[in-house]
Amino acid sequence: MTRIDPAPLNPADTHPALLGSLCPPSGVKPLNFSPGPTSLAAEVQTSIKALFDAERMCSMYLSHRSPEFLDILASTVQRCRLAMDIPQEYEILFMHGGGHGQFAAVPLNLCPNGDEKATYLVNGTWSKRALTDASKYCRPVVVSSENQDGSFTHNPSFEHLDPESKYVYLCSNETVNGIELHRLPKLGIKAPLVIDASSDFSTKPIDWVGCNVGVLYACASKNIGHPGLTLCVIRRDLLGTPSKLCPGVLCYTTNAREGNLWNTIATFNVEVVNIYMEWMIAQGGVREMERRAVAKSAMLYKLIDQSEGFYSTPIADPSIRSRMNIPFDVAGGDEETTRHFLIQGWERGIVGLRTLTPFGVGKYLRASLYNGVSMDQVAALADFMTDFLKTCRSKHASASC
Repeated sequence: MTRIDPAPLNPADTHPALLGSLCPPSGVKPLNFSPGPTSLAAEVQTSIKALFDAERMCSMYLSHRSPEFLDILASTVQRCRLAMDIPQEYEILFMHGGGHGQFAAVPLNLCPNGDEKATYLVNGTWSKRALTDASKYCRPVVVSSENQDGSFTHNPSFEHLDPESKYVYLCSNETVNGIELHRLPKLGIKAPLVIDASSDFSTKPIDWVGCNVGVLYACASKNIGHPGLTLCVIRRDLLGTPSKLCPGVLCYTTNAREGNLWNTIATFNVEVVNIYMEWMIAQGGVREMERRAVAKSAMLYKLIDQSEGFYSTPIADPSIRSRMNIPFDVAGGDEETTRHFLIQGWERGIVGLRTLTPFGVGKYLRASLYNGVSMDQVAALADFMTDFLKTCRSKHASASC
């Protein structure tokens, strides 16, 4: 696959759809396929709105040490444990700093001397970025699947890993690259797994003990809440020996000892996670979330694969295609046709397929199908993509698509 470097924004692209707008024309209901933050499930949004109408004080301005909030915190921990079958030997923490904060927190907590080996399995943008931060606090052993052109289209080998590693780090779903581990690997070394599950946590079961999970973290803004909170699950035997350089706000030992209350926790965000977990359990739990994820992603992949090349995705192997984030191009990446696609989609309320970054825009659009995206919303996207394909073919893929 030839790499297409991100292009700068064309100064002529003044249409809201081309500027990354998530607000379609007035009166059109938005269908948000953004990679994150993303929309919450409709029922969850309704429950959150009710928090402001209730007679009790809203958690947005509850003291984190009040008995009222302590009840909310205990309920959230319990529901997370129930929803994801988290064993009792694991602590559940709610921390600050997002996934980026955990890039540093992991080695600072697990490598007290700063020169310990840690294996990094690099299979995309986020594991590569985590490696960059980790190199400041440990000695990374890198096992990468990066292609010569800088792209990622497969996973690195899980064989012959360094047995001296303090841990093995991986990202279970690479949002940018569209690569997902549908099940965690069982490695042949004693080192615990550390998992960035920011974009797929709560969408599939986890074999915590069988896969030797040591640490798993997930920023809330994909599948379990909104920005400002990171859920961290840490096996208790890994607590107690952080680096002396580890700040308290990132220290698992400190936050576990203080019961999530070492500093002011994000009280409102915690209650949103509580509501999300309650909704998820009521829907049928993590296995139902996985069933929906499989069905939603299959709908789009089938359309892409049967489009005879009009749409394409960079990941050929179905066994690693992400269920959460589907990268795809339009008409081989033709920019004019892609502009028409984005504008026409925006007019129908379909937003978030191209988000602008400091690096410009790339060849691939991306449809993100988190828990809050319904089957009906995915069907609406598939219908639009089908209609657009038919129109372009009838006009011989002209610029008037």
